[in-house]
Amino acid sequence: METTELTKTRRAKIWRTASIAAMAVLLVVALVLAIVAFSSVFSSKNKVTETVDQPFTLSDLGDYDDDSTKCRVEFTSADGNYHYYHTYSYEEWERLSENTDGYNEILDGHTTVFCRVFLAADGAYAVFAVDPTDPTSAAHTPAEIRSAFRSNRMLAAAPLLNAAMAVVLAAIGFAIMGFAGKFFTTYEKSWFLSIMVLAAVFAVLFPEEDVNGVNGLVIMALYLADTLLNILCELLISKQSKWNFIVSVFVEITEIAICLVLAYRFATMVSTLFFWLPIDIVSFINWNKHPDRREDDLTQVRRLRGWQEILVLVGVALWTVGIGYLLTLMDFGTDLFHGNEALYIAVCYLDACATAVGIANGLFIFFRFEEQWVAWIIEAILEGAINILSGQYVLLVLKAGYLTNSTYGYVKWNHYIKAHPELAQKRSFF
Repeated sequence: METTELTKTRRAKIWRTASIAAMAVLLVVALVLAIVAFSSVFSSKNKVTETVDQPFTLSDLGDYDDDSTKCRVEFTSADGNYHYYHTYSYEEWERLSENTDGYNEILDGHTTVFCRVFLAADGAYAVFAVDPTDPTSAAHTPAEIRSAFRSNRMLAAAPLLNAAMAVVLAAIGFAIMGFAGKFFTTYEKSWFLSIMVLAAVFAVLFPEEDVNGVNGLVIMALYLADTLLNILCELLISKQSKWNFIVSVFVEITEIAICLVLAYRFATMVSTLFFWLPIDIVSFINWNKHPDRREDDLTQVRRLRGWQEILVLVGVALWTVGIGYLLTLMDFGTDLFHGNEALYIAVCYLDACATAVGIANGLFIFFRFEEQWVAWIIEAILEGAINILSGQYVLLVLKAGYLTNSTYGYVKWNHYIKAHPELAQKRSFF
């Protein structure tokens, strides 16, 4: 027996050492990527090496609603190498869109904007609109040109910064499993780290574009934080640990931020704000009152009765139809779906259904019912569909984590319930 304990202790030390070493290596890699990225952004090569005058053609009119105050339109050079962005007021953009037939007309009847391109030695460029008939319109200060160079370099460095954030995510995963290794089994550590590494890979392969004027790097940072916190929360739930609710509070805050930034899924945001945050707090209190008799780290869990399951299904169906229809009547002005109304409506109903299942899931967790794992699986499928339709591929890793961990959690809870048949006799919901 003593030999077995020594072996476990030795393995735990080896695991912790390896995890911390991996964390250190990943942080060094992230630091190198960040240094390379920022050194290119703040390059001293700001001397203009060449100037080119050429027409730029309207290439992306964008998609805005009545509430927009600024509308960004893209123009592209004939060779496709340079891009110029002009911001119109909504009234100007509305006239532009009404007078544009296949991009053949623009406000004053011209199809193009004449621009001057300034080139730097490292390939960075700055583009300014000029009036060919007025030479003085081409005058730009060195500070304006340097600022434009920096913005252009920032776009070029975005993949490196994206990779740096992804590597930091993996490093945090190793740190958690290293310092809290005794609390998790080998399978749980392997599962958690696999999801973290996979999320990092997806973040590099599928970088996020700017949405609603928000930099894609900010959006990706929110996605990665959401993945890390959700996976940790899920793992703690499967272990019947009350501490999952503390992590869940940070999950809700992150997901509210995502909804606000993307200006979509407001049913999810409202349910998160007024349901999930309060339910996390009261669930922590309720779970704290029902520890297992033998292991304080465990919480007593049980399962639903048949008639209760029927009521839940009816409630989910009614919520999906009612709230989904209300969402289709609202226009939040997001450019996430590029003006595809059918896609937007489909996501509204999927969002409503996912929200209903999520609320049922929250109640299941609060009352410690095993059926919460079935709800997790359904919600993961619905959320995965929304992520695919929205182009949020990095979040598919999170949904894969939900599906695998829900299966693992269901097996663990089911085993516990079978080993404690006396819990089924309790009539109280609490």
